[in-house]
Amino acid sequence: MTQPPLFDRFDAIPEQALNWHRAGAGAALATVVETWGSAPRRIGSQLVVAGDGRIEGSVSGGCVEGAVILAAQEAIADGKHQLLEFGVSDDDAFAVGLACGGTIRILVEPVGGSLPEALLADLVAARANREAVCYVVDLDTGAGRLERSGHDERIRMDRSGVEPDGTSFVAVHTPPLRLIAVGAVHITQALIPMARIAGYDPVIIDPRAAFATPERFPDAELRDDWPDEAVAAIGLDARTAIVLLTHDPKIDDPALEAALRSECFYIGALGSSRTHDKRRSRMQAAGFDGAVLDRIHGPIGLNIGASGPAEIAVAIMAEMTAVLRGRQP
Repeated sequence: MTQPPLFDRFDAIPEQALNWHRAGAGAALATVVETWGSAPRRIGSQLVVAGDGRIEGSVSGGCVEGAVILAAQEAIADGKHQLLEFGVSDDDAFAVGLACGGTIRILVEPVGGSLPEALLADLVAARANREAVCYVVDLDTGAGRLERSGHDERIRMDRSGVEPDGTSFVAVHTPPLRLIAVGAVHITQALIPMARIAGYDPVIIDPRAAFATPERFPDAELRDDWPDEAVAAIGLDARTAIVLLTHDPKIDDPALEAALRSECFYIGALGSSRTHDKRRSRMQAAGFDGAVLDRIHGPIGLNIGASGPAEIAVAIMAEMTAVLRGRQP
């Protein structure tokens, strides 16, 4: 069975807020805007509250949700935003798995009130289109807007937060990370579960029917097309990593050429240094220059002395993370 998109599984909070509002139940979004100390949830974490008391998501791991729900229902009734501050006690922090307490500020925005339905709908549409956007809200007035440019560092680091002026909060909404693995091999079997844990939506491409089977990759999205066709259908963007794992140029190279023409943030290719030199020569013959070819990470993965498929998968995930977060290995 194919895994649903990450928005469906983990963070479809804006989508749920819009659905509940349009269904007539009323809805308010609660967002962690600042934290101090050992706060239970990271900045940008969200909870949606319906007018009838239903909730999705979390802003504190449970220790202040009750108070936030009450504030959200008040906001739904009067249409005004609220900015709440809570000190999480040591006892409450321990109950949600923390070693010590902390403080959090939470912004509550009623949909159709301080958060206009049209603005939320624009945000939901951007997320559906895999568009990186920032929702910027004035914490004093509650007025918000979407910004599609600027905030490059926040977007790269997936880091929401209050601006230095202290009055504006920037909520970063980036598309789910996506991993395209070309080659349904043993390394891929270890890599896919790791990628899911790290927040990636993985896709496996392999035209060899004996390799790309549901028995070997349960609950994975499998494409048995040739890689160039599959990659064209999926699309490559700046939130996509692609790894080439077959050792077969007939399968790897078409996907590699597509990746080199794209904005995908990571390109990794399995093989020794000698194999990689041959790969570069083939790509040069295909018209790619040295600067473009330097985007290929080969041999793939951080040099951690990995042995065996599982450890190689760890090395790949580590290198992908380093590149994504600007720590170029």
